[in-house]
Amino acid sequence: METLLFNQNVTQLPDILLIGGGGHCKSVIDVIELTKQFIIAGIIERDEKLVGRTVLNYPVIGCDNDLERLRGKYEYAFVTIGQIKTPEPRIRMFNLLKSLDYTLPVIVSPIAYVSRHAVIGEGTVIMHYALINAGARIGRNCIINSKALIEHDAVVEDNCHISTGAIVNGGTIIRENTFLGSNSIAGQYIEIESNSVVGAGRSILR
Repeated sequence: METLLFNQNVTQLPDILLIGGGGHCKSVIDVIELTKQFIIAGIIERDEKLVGRTVLNYPVIGCDNDLERLRGKYEYAFVTIGQIKTPEPRIRMFNLLKSLDYTLPVIVSPIAYVSRHAVIGEGTVIMHYALINAGARIGRNCIINSKALIEHDAVVEDNCHISTGAIVNGGTIIRENTFLGSNSIAGQYIEIESNSVVGAGRSILR
């Protein structure tokens, strides 16, 4: 896993496509605007009937079937589909973008904290006021949502959503495709198995 960050001092910002125009997309737009790392070229939706609409004043410029054609114009793309019930739509679109050779950056809010000793995989977003501590490892295509805490030496595998205010304590392993609900707590040095759904406010201590 490699952290892909961009120099904010460049004069010509690269364009980026956002895949999915729902509520999570709005939150990611807010982060991207604050980072000043990309120009949002437009949004891709699954339903072609949504083409022409806007999300926070950014146009829906195509549907999933247009991604191959658009790769000739755009290098960067990012999955902005939310994840609660299932990670399947995010996984499907992440894999499609990879197969089309898009670059999926790491996007980190400038008002989040990520230790220089942490590692973040491609296509992951770190939202406002999240905190990623030293030795933590975050996989690909993850959502680390607002005010989430990933403590020292914790591992969050691919395609996970650590929701708002959730806490992953030191040394804990969150296996792939898992959802941790808002204000949930994963205790120290435990393992939460793949495809788990942890409800809001729950504490998993062993």
